[in-house]
Amino acid sequence: MRELQDQMEGDSCDTSATPSNRRCTWITGSARKIRDNAADWHNLMLRWDRLNDEGFNLAASIVNMRHSQGDLLVLDTCPPPSQSTSAEAQQVAGAAELQDECLKLQDVVDRMVVVVKKMEHLVEIQRGVLQLEEFQFGPEGRRVPLCLSWKTREFEEMSGVLLAAFSQELKLKQTILQEVAHTMTSDLSKVYLSCWLHQPFIPAATRLGLEALLLETGHRPL
Repeated sequence: MRELQDQMEGDSCDTSATPSNRRCTWITGSARKIRDNAADWHNLMLRWDRLNDEGFNLAASIVNMRHSQGDLLVLDTCPPPSQSTSAEAQQVAGAAELQDECLKLQDVVDRMVVVVKKMEHLVEIQRGVLQLEEFQFGPEGRRVPLCLSWKTREFEEMSGVLLAAFSQELKLKQTILQEVAHTMTSDLSKVYLSCWLHQPFIPAATRLGLEALLLETGHRPL
């Protein structure tokens, strides 16, 4: 136990430095876990953004194909006998293409699920660090911050905020996935596409929170 305490006491930043140029002396233990978590949050958000762009392009393709097929169905309600076979073949081919795009969008959402699960793991790690520090130093935690100014609890709270935002956004993505290929109304389709692109559950404040996390852990310069 004494060895563990010595290790945790050594995790904090160099307190002899001034606040303006103070840099973390990350080696092992709690501080290292927090810094690694911050880098993982950044990488997962970059991966999410790439998936969001990929998914938007697929969703837009689905909307365009669905509307084109809808127009075809209206025009070919009672086609002449000579055109019925051609129209049916065209509809079958269009349905197969639409199904293929839907499967691609499903794959994107599945990969988003994996990203959120990894975010959940980061929150569990951060919660474990907090519990360990509370065990060692009491409910108030260590007197000297691990880095610039945040207490360990603030890192845990920010991780929870980030996870909640992405979890809600994932639910929205899953809803759009289920509905976008079945929507014939142009206005509703535009709403789905707009929600997918602009991600209402991940506002600018969430991304600023990540930037603050990166700043506190030394991944961003002062």
